[in-house]
Amino acid sequence: MKHLLFIFLFCSVCVQAQFRITGIIKDQTNQKPLPFVTIETNTGIISTSDVTGKFEISSNSTLNSLIISYIGYETLTLYIKDKKHLSVLLIPKKTNLNATLPASENDEAAVLIEKVIEKQDLNNPQKKLSNFQFKIYNKLIVTANPDSISGKIDSIYFGKKNDIKIDSSNYKFKKLVTKQHLFLTEKVSLFQQENQKVKETVLGTKMSGFKNSLYEIIGFHLQSFSLYDEKYEFFETKYVSPISKTGLKDYDYKFLSSVKIAQRDCYVLYFKNKKKINQKGLEGVLYIDAENFGLAKAIIRIRGILDITSIHEFEFIKQENLWFPKNNDFTVVKGQNDDPLKILGGTIFFEGDYEEMGLKKKKGPTDFSYIHSESYFFEREFNVPVDIKRSSVVIEINKDAVNKTSDFWNLYRTDSLDFRSKNTYKSLDSLAYRKGVDSKLFFGRKIINGYAPLGFFDFDLRYLISYNNYEGFRFGIGGKTNEKLSVKYRLEGYAAYGLKDEAMKYKIGGAKRFDEFSNTWMGVNYTDDVQEIGSTKFTIDKRVFKIYDPRPINVNTFYHHQTWNGFIESKLLPKSESIWQFSQAKITPLFNYLFYNDGKEYSVFNMTTASLSLQWNPFSDFMQTPTGKIEIEKRFPVFTLQVTQTIPNSLGNDFDYTKIDFRFKYQKKFLNGQKSTFLLQSGLALGDVPITHLYSSSPNNLDRSSILKRITVAGENSFETMFYNEFFSSRYFILHLKHGFKRIEILPKVKPSLALVTRMAWGNMDNPEQHLGIEYKTLNEGYFESGIELNHILYGFGLGGYYRYGPNQLSKFEDNIAIKITFTFDLGF
Repeated sequence: MKHLLFIFLFCSVCVQAQFRITGIIKDQTNQKPLPFVTIETNTGIISTSDVTGKFEISSNSTLNSLIISYIGYETLTLYIKDKKHLSVLLIPKKTNLNATLPASENDEAAVLIEKVIEKQDLNNPQKKLSNFQFKIYNKLIVTANPDSISGKIDSIYFGKKNDIKIDSSNYKFKKLVTKQHLFLTEKVSLFQQENQKVKETVLGTKMSGFKNSLYEIIGFHLQSFSLYDEKYEFFETKYVSPISKTGLKDYDYKFLSSVKIAQRDCYVLYFKNKKKINQKGLEGVLYIDAENFGLAKAIIRIRGILDITSIHEFEFIKQENLWFPKNNDFTVVKGQNDDPLKILGGTIFFEGDYEEMGLKKKKGPTDFSYIHSESYFFEREFNVPVDIKRSSVVIEINKDAVNKTSDFWNLYRTDSLDFRSKNTYKSLDSLAYRKGVDSKLFFGRKIINGYAPLGFFDFDLRYLISYNNYEGFRFGIGGKTNEKLSVKYRLEGYAAYGLKDEAMKYKIGGAKRFDEFSNTWMGVNYTDDVQEIGSTKFTIDKRVFKIYDPRPINVNTFYHHQTWNGFIESKLLPKSESIWQFSQAKITPLFNYLFYNDGKEYSVFNMTTASLSLQWNPFSDFMQTPTGKIEIEKRFPVFTLQVTQTIPNSLGNDFDYTKIDFRFKYQKKFLNGQKSTFLLQSGLALGDVPITHLYSSSPNNLDRSSILKRITVAGENSFETMFYNEFFSSRYFILHLKHGFKRIEILPKVKPSLALVTRMAWGNMDNPEQHLGIEYKTLNEGYFESGIELNHILYGFGLGGYYRYGPNQLSKFEDNIAIKITFTFDLGF
């Protein structure tokens, strides 16, 4: 998810009923809408207003009166008679609604929350019930209320009055949303829990404007399923739950009133976070059962950069003495933000609320749009035998889920589709279709891994053109066959030519898939190419797309290798990916170097190795689709381990050594657009290892006389002040810390983001006497650098400055400074 959200809220419940009433509730003194107002009808229905103060109530019984109550306002009783729309004004009490809400040991609200926390395990369905299952129908729409949009065609004047531009965007937008929604998707799923393991199986799914189903959207979670969890999640940001064990430390509570829900007495509590104004947290209303202290209803809201409202409603299950989820409503509201945001894979795009030429930007179509998701739970079964298969994935999509007939949808829909919904499915003019999101995401799935699809062949973009000091400009072509040719077999390879070394490089190979669920492939390949010395490569790493890889541009020390590989790659182990590999390689250093071992000097050496490369994402969620497994919720930390062992006396192997490489990566994104990253990486080489296969700690600085002559492009997780081949280690430990702040607007198209960077490394070299012909230093005393980056200044380009300090600081001040160009490529999805 990217930067900020720009949406508008309108929360409604659409059910066919004989009696229906709508309205809006405002403060009598300032006419501002009041959110979360409790509305109780004479028929026993309890409803609330949304964040715009609007409400809608439908009932099969006659609606005669409403009791309207709100924190800090006088309770009001209204007699409806024949009215269908109400405009309600509430009179404030003398107390201040925004005053701090006390919660001490003597406060009845605090005592009540303590009871809720004490009996949490008895009221949490996921802990009280060992096994259960239910089905859920979900509908998500992106739409706008046509009545809120002016259909007038405006004239905009520039400078002189005769310089006129016609603006008909609102007129066209109103015409569109009058006949259809912008986007609509429906889903029917089976949820199962067996011994604390939970899985969703998607039985049917339908999306407007797409030729093919977009599985990324199906896996998009708007909110946490349960408030009983310690953390409650909104849009990838986790907050302390108001009924968690630490709730009293983070929230103030206030007792409001008592109401009846399902003929049971319930207490109504208002809660608000204790954080400062610029640190927004959750607030809302909790309905607590007076007898078992379970949660009977909850309204959760966060206001700030995002404005989100979630309503959880529960049904009391008498035989279990338990409140079980009945339906959820979720809406996200425009926050205070300046940047545009693309969500659901770019399906929905909202413009930022920026000012241009000193004037507030005129409201456009996205100012009137809102997202509304509603979910209904049914066919609940408790304490029944449940058999969850493939529990390592949290969502599995049935192969026929996208091909369900109208009979299927009519069976599960809570209400028939209105005319706008029907037109949304029929029309090819939906927002998603016009933006070409389906083809864009298909392309994105490939390009993120470094490939561009063309028919049955995925071209590898990294082989097209590159540059380094040894090969000069390197041109090539390569790739692999894709699922359009075969889902069980693939061929892969490339060919490249360096203009400076005038040598051809190539790779050729193939593989067969043996298991669909684990995506297990077995294959073999042969490679004849060059590789940078001292570079640490994790075989499991995905091929992230870059226009170019900046760091190797100035590398001039390589080795030539001719390598046979036999491999097995699999996702069989839960939440992991692994590559098992057997290799035989002939290594020739392409620089002045000899390796001394057992009284013999080697200029060419043979290596026969077995290796395991494993990446484990223990906190991520995965989804199994008809086309493969997808990581739908990437959570940190991520662990990567690689072990390489030579095989003595095998296929001419010259040396005996073991290499163990480890990486720990952590990343935290904040709701206000900031991001912190933490990278810890280490390596250990034991035995007789040539310098070609040791560690150089990713240097990225040129050994030139002045700062300006050393300006190059910054790498990713490289030491910008460390010179190439300056340090080598047989064991090392590095740490990278980076914090990026929210982008700031200088000009409408100039919005840089400030980032602070700190890097450090330690290392040592065993048996330095073995390495002849190359001079280097070691990292025994440590290496330290820090820097400041201004990224995204213009068209993805930025500027960074870095300073080297500590034990390995150089004598000349200017030699410790590196200035680099930074570049961030945005694919736009």
